[in-house]
Amino acid sequence: MNLVSRWAARLRDVAVAHWVAAFLLALLAVGVQAVTPDGRPRQPAEAHWVASWAVAPLDFAELAASPGGARYSSPAGNDLRGRTLRQKLELSLDGERIRIRFSNRFGKTPLRIAAASAARGTGAEAFSPTTLRELRFGGRSSVTIAPGAEVWSDGVDLAVEAGQTVVASAFFDRAAPFATIALQEPGTTWMAPGNAVRSPKLQNPVPLSFNQVVTGLDVLTIKSIRTVVAFGDSITAGGAEATIGSYPDMLATRLRDTQPGGQDVAVLNVGIGGNRLLADGIGPSGLSRFELDVLKQSGVTHAIILLGTNDIGRAMFAKVPGAELKPRDMPTAERITEGLRQLVKQARAKGVKVLIGTVPPFRNTPYWSEGNEAMREAVNRWIRGKQDVDGVIDFDAALRDPADPQALNPLFDSGDHLHPNKAGHAAMATAIDLHELQE
Repeated sequence: MNLVSRWAARLRDVAVAHWVAAFLLALLAVGVQAVTPDGRPRQPAEAHWVASWAVAPLDFAELAASPGGARYSSPAGNDLRGRTLRQKLELSLDGERIRIRFSNRFGKTPLRIAAASAARGTGAEAFSPTTLRELRFGGRSSVTIAPGAEVWSDGVDLAVEAGQTVVASAFFDRAAPFATIALQEPGTTWMAPGNAVRSPKLQNPVPLSFNQVVTGLDVLTIKSIRTVVAFGDSITAGGAEATIGSYPDMLATRLRDTQPGGQDVAVLNVGIGGNRLLADGIGPSGLSRFELDVLKQSGVTHAIILLGTNDIGRAMFAKVPGAELKPRDMPTAERITEGLRQLVKQARAKGVKVLIGTVPPFRNTPYWSEGNEAMREAVNRWIRGKQDVDGVIDFDAALRDPADPQALNPLFDSGDHLHPNKAGHAAMATAIDLHELQE
C-alpha cells in the first residue's frame, strides 16, 4: 500500500471513530438526564403534568355560618397551628412522579406550611415508611401561601397506580385558621398535635368531616391522557358529602374496565353539594368557579356539566323572610341556559370538549312546583337541542320514574326524592357514551 493509500485509510478510521464516539455520547445523553440548577432531575421535554385527583374548595367561614354549619367545627378547635394535617387522596392515574397542590384560596391571611410529605397509604391515616417523600417548594422545605393563592410542590419520585391512595401530610407552625376546605367522604382527613409529617401513624388523631388546603395531585406522564372533570352540585359530588358514592367514581371504574391498554382516562369530581350555577351560596357560583375548578386542572380535555337543580329550586324560597329575591335574581329557564352557554363558550376557548347533562326530576321535594317543573323541562329541551356541544347526557331519562317522569325512579331514590342512591349513580355512569370521551 503506497503512502497516499495508507493516509486515506487512516483518515477513514479516524472518521469512523469520531462517528462512533458521537453516537455513544448521544446514547449517554439520552440515558442520563440533565439536572436543574437546584439538583433535581430534569424531565424529558415530552413529559407533562396531568391531574390524577382534585377537589372543589369551599370557604369554611361561609359554610360554618350556614344553617347546620356548626357541625363542621372541630372539637379540638378550628385552627391548624401546631398540628399536622393528614389526608388520603385516591388517584385515577398511574405515574412514577407526583406533585401536590396546596391552596389558600379562601384564606384571609398568609398560610405557612412548615413541612410536608407524601407517601403511599396503607389504611386509615397510616402510610408505608419506605415510600415517604419529603415535599419541597422551589427547593425549600417550607412555603408561605398568600391569601387567594395556591402553590404546587416540587415533583417527587413516587410510583403510584390508579385506585391507589396517597397520604399527604402538612405541618403548620403558625396561626392557620380553617379557611379553604372541601367536603369529602368521612375517614379521609385527620389532624394531630405536633410535627408528624414523617410519622407512619398519627398519635391521637382527630377526624375531620372535610379536607383542607390540599386541592390537587398531578402525575407526570409521557402518555396522551384524557382528563374528564365532572362539574356540578351534590348530584355530582355524591350527596351527603359523598357517603353513597358518586357517578364520577363509577364512570372512572367503568373506563378502567373497558378502555384498551394505553388509553388512560382520569376522572375528577369537582361537585359541591348545594352549589348553584347562577348565584353564590354553598360555594362560589358555577359561573365564577368554572375557570379554576375545571379549566385550570392540569391536562383537562373534557368537562361534564350538570347544574341547574338548585337554581330552579331556589325559586321556591323567594318569599321566605330574609331570603327574598329581587326580580333580577329570580331564576328563569333563559337565565340558566344563558349561564350554561357561557360555560360552553369558556371551555371551547380553552379547547376543552363539553358534555352537558339534563337536570334530573325532583317531584315530591320542597323544590317542586308546577312552575319549577316547567322551568326544568324548558332547560332540558334546550340541552337536548344543543348542536354546539360534544355530547348530551340524558340523566333525566336515566333516572326518572317511567310511571311518573317528573319523579325519580323509586329504584334510584336515596329517600329524599332528590338525590340518587348508589344504583342511581350507577345508572348515571352507564348513561354516558364512552365514545364521547375517546376523542
